[in-house]
Amino acid sequence: MLKDITLGQYFPGKSFIHQLDPRTKLIMLIVFIVALFMAVNWVSYGLMLVFLLVIIKISTIPLKSIMRGLKPLVLILVFTGVLNLFFTEGENLLPESWFIAKYVTISEEGILRAVFMLARITMLIMGTFLLTYTTSPISLTDGLESLLSPLKKIHVPVHELAMMMCIALRFIPTLIEETDKIMSAQKARGADFESGSLMDRVKALVPILVPLFISAFRRADELATAMECRCYQGGDGRTKMKLLRFRLWDFEAFFAGILLIAGVCALRYFGL
Repeated sequence: MLKDITLGQYFPGKSFIHQLDPRTKLIMLIVFIVALFMAVNWVSYGLMLVFLLVIIKISTIPLKSIMRGLKPLVLILVFTGVLNLFFTEGENLLPESWFIAKYVTISEEGILRAVFMLARITMLIMGTFLLTYTTSPISLTDGLESLLSPLKKIHVPVHELAMMMCIALRFIPTLIEETDKIMSAQKARGADFESGSLMDRVKALVPILVPLFISAFRRADELATAMECRCYQGGDGRTKMKLLRFRLWDFEAFFAGILLIAGVCALRYFGL
């Protein structure tokens, strides 16, 4: 299960998506999320799915790698779907002979809302994964800092916030690998994490959490020491080796985002 968590990983490549400016990809992700929440019917969700699959194809990232990252979130998706299924009121109730409708009411509106909610969350997660897969943490930090730079006028520590997010994403794979090593070491000593009741499994995680927290704090202290030794002073007066510039393909991506928003708005307005 731990190996299926791929958030924060970067897959180097030379695809069209890899070459986009990180600011473009961040803006396009926001556009994609806005369009996703504006979708209201099967046609608009189908449009969003086709757009996402085309972007994945262009990025040359294997679809199975993105789908593998969804495995740890299956329980959350199922829980979300069940909540929307049973707690959505509607007029078109299913017959009592279906499922467990003798005890709870299930409507066609509830089924539709559950399906749309699952599709929305799944595509949202896949789009976010695609951003981290095609953008290095350093580029992501530079792009985020550039987009938030107007906030510097009101004394918001933009560079520090971007750096913290970059470090957090960078160390997710490292912490997962460290957790896997600790679990393997505990299993070699006879620890059992899969049998017993739920409380027994929770208690079995304590021997993992303690050394994991110690390792995380040690890494944080070593990183802070290394930054101090290199006289790190934050964003004031710092220069960048690679300057961010919008190129032709960035404007092409913006145009595709405008078409996506326009298409979803048209489908929403005309009720198609």
